[in-house]
Amino acid sequence: MGQTHALSERAFVQGSLIGRIVAFLYGIAAYGVFFVTFLFAIGFIEGIVVPKTIDSGVAVPPARALIVNLVLMSIFAVQHSVMARPEFKRRWTKFVPPAIERTTYVLLASLVLALLIWQWQPMPALVWQIADSRLALAVTGLSFVGWLIVLTSTFLINHFELFGLHQVANNLTGRAMPEARFRTPLFYRFVRHPLYLGFIIAFWATPRMTVGHLLFAAVTTAYIFVGISLEERDLIKVFGEEYRRYKDRVSMIVPWRGSA
Repeated sequence: MGQTHALSERAFVQGSLIGRIVAFLYGIAAYGVFFVTFLFAIGFIEGIVVPKTIDSGVAVPPARALIVNLVLMSIFAVQHSVMARPEFKRRWTKFVPPAIERTTYVLLASLVLALLIWQWQPMPALVWQIADSRLALAVTGLSFVGWLIVLTSTFLINHFELFGLHQVANNLTGRAMPEARFRTPLFYRFVRHPLYLGFIIAFWATPRMTVGHLLFAAVTTAYIFVGISLEERDLIKVFGEEYRRYKDRVSMIVPWRGSA
């Protein structure tokens, strides 16, 4: 998932002008794949607009659906977490130029998410359904507030660096990436991981919860907390005591002081 507080690697200027142009175009294309996949994922979760949603399709036996869906989410989690770790990046950038490391991560994450959406098996049994239309609309609105928090949080920590565009643009123009700086803008003053909070709201706030949707929400929420643990370990290595003080002062997910 996200790289909180502009945690970034320095991308060194490299290659010929043509190579840098190709890297830039690759970054633009990868961002385009991400953008389309992200929008489709919103429709997939919300059950609107897109042809394939979390509850659509022909239902297969529950055990088979459970196994397939868990495998798909595991692939996403492993790709997302392993490729985000500094140890992996140090090895990976021996083969992939540092300027396109983040772009490649974003592209592969988007393709894995697209695979999950494509192969997701519906589990349509109802867990709950809100009958009151006004309350259902309010819950749906809350879900979209979650998506808005996600998107806003990416811009607060540098949206274009998070998705690799800053790196390839600087590489094209011959500028090195600046050193990572610790910042806590807006939402980050109240919770350490507003981006993840937005995802949790978006996944759980639904007027119609099926077993499949519940499985997706529960597993991704569990993964979020695992991801936070790994990410904060890396942030402490980068920012040291400054991040430890921030961790002591600001809650993780719930916007009041406490361990959560």
